Amino acid sequence: MKKTLLAVSAVLAFAAHAQETQVAIGMSGWTGFAPLTLAKEAGIFKKNGLDVSIKKIPQKDRHLAIASGDIQCAATTVETWVVWNANGVPTTQIFQLDKSFGADGMVVKPSIASIKDLKGKTVAADAPGTAGYFGLAWMLKKNGLSVKDVKVVNMGPQPAANAMIAGTDGIDAAMTYEPYLGAVRAKPEAGKIIATTLDYPMVMDTFGCTPKFLTENPKAAKALADSYFEAVELIKKEPKKSFEIMGADVKQSAEQFEASQKYLRWQDREANAKFFAGEHGTFSKEAADLLLEIGIIKTLPDMSKLADTRFLK
Repeated sequence: MKKTLLAVSAVLAFAAHAQETQVAIGMSGWTGFAPLTLAKEAGIFKKNGLDVSIKKIPQKDRHLAIASGDIQCAATTVETWVVWNANGVPTTQIFQLDKSFGADGMVVKPSIASIKDLKGKTVAADAPGTAGYFGLAWMLKKNGLSVKDVKVVNMGPQPAANAMIAGTDGIDAAMTYEPYLGAVRAKPEAGKIIATTLDYPMVMDTFGCTPKFLTENPKAAKALADSYFEAVELIKKEPKKSFEIMGADVKQSAEQFEASQKYLRWQDREANAKFFAGEHGTFSKEAADLLLEIGIIKTLPDMSKLADTRFLK
């Protein structure tokens, strides 16, 4: 009898595992994406019927991984989905992850007094089509300049921050984000943070998947959204443990991670509903116009298909 019960338990366990929907997510070590790591490591995804693998892929390459089928979903900035869809990589946003409140910024050498002083200078920023490049274009435009007025050296957020800390010759400014921006904050002699998303609120991150995945796996899409919101609740209930898990993923202590997350806000279900009801569409349109202006996209994608909010309920 005992053997029979064990056999039945094994079959049930196998059946439960077999029913888990496999999904590969592409993201980076950006602090705002960390609740996805928490959802995986704390077993939330698994509890909700998902077998999730997280792949760290630079933002400039994430759409290639989606196009190849290597990943089905990704986390990135709102305007990046405009770029991907305009360039033939169909993707749909299903929930908002975070908003930056000073977690992204521009670092300049001490001799630079204002963003307008960057005319003719060299700025380290991630590749065209990424948040860093877009952030640079956005800040320059708000100050009467364009990316054509500066020399852009393509560097990812971490090497860009490191270049400023090292005082690299020939680099006058850099675009970076937490946790790397925090390293610059800790060494003010390396340069100053001249502007962040507190001054220019244009970094908002969302999670999305391919239309094919959403059509074939609506329950899994709902489970992904629910898991994220559960992870945000877990952070509120058990902050120390959560910071420890999320920090370990980017080689930070719980204390270091806690410090970096102070510059952003993870968005719960209520905040998501409000965001997609208005701000998402308004910002996407303004961002798309700038992307057209600087040549990142050639035509506007179908703006009505950028988001699907049915999984938020």
